[in-house]
Amino acid sequence: MSRPVRIGVQLQPQHAPTYGLIRDAVLRSEDAGVDIVFNWDHFFPLTGDPAGAHFECWTMLGAFAEQTERVEIGALVTGGGYRNPDLLADMARTVDHISGGRLILGLGAGWFERDYDEYGYDFGTPGTRLALLKESLERLTARLGKLNPAPTREIPILIGGGGEKKTLRLVAQYAHMWHTFADLDVLAHKNKVLAEHCDAVGTDQSRIERSVQWPGAERAAEFVAAGVTTFTVGVSGPSYDLSEVIGAVRWRDEVNPEPVTGIA
Repeated sequence: MSRPVRIGVQLQPQHAPTYGLIRDAVLRSEDAGVDIVFNWDHFFPLTGDPAGAHFECWTMLGAFAEQTERVEIGALVTGGGYRNPDLLADMARTVDHISGGRLILGLGAGWFERDYDEYGYDFGTPGTRLALLKESLERLTARLGKLNPAPTREIPILIGGGGEKKTLRLVAQYAHMWHTFADLDVLAHKNKVLAEHCDAVGTDQSRIERSVQWPGAERAAEFVAAGVTTFTVGVSGPSYDLSEVIGAVRWRDEVNPEPVTGIA
């Protein structure tokens, strides 16, 4: 294992009638010892009552940045079709500064048609959304290099998705992290495809951190053996029950190597 296991929590911004419930969940998550606090970039609930309460992603990330001290923060993931990519780069740079360099910039092609239709965006097809994601990554990375002041660091880009011809090619070209919902057998295959794309574009595949949803302590070690080092537990409002998150953090602390001390 070349990097330590990390545990994230995705505080899904749905079914919380007041923002204070989310603020409290962020505080409890950092206190519980998670490494990353994610939200998501949708405009409506994905589960439960489709007319339920919901809050916007990037405004919330600015609040996360001010509220927290240690955890990394980010969207899992930002919909590639909702925002002008030059503006998104500026938003990311700003949150990066507010947080003191703790932002993960998560991006994906988008898939939830209601987000597009009700907010006036063109939903298009999977192909057009992937083409827009490619264009967005090109423009976003170029804009990050022009901003004054510059980001505090090279902001790590996370790309979510598993399409072998296009998405994994973009992962090889742009990403520091790759998030997939693939199970173990599929993950092994997609890792080989990603390695081929990395060879084609001249990227060291070992620099790309593999990320999946938390499969439970009984299966997580198998994913670690397959190269995964980041696991994220999703929790929804209004209660934001962190009991599973706490169990995942406890497992992380058991499997991570002890820090080496006493070496001159």
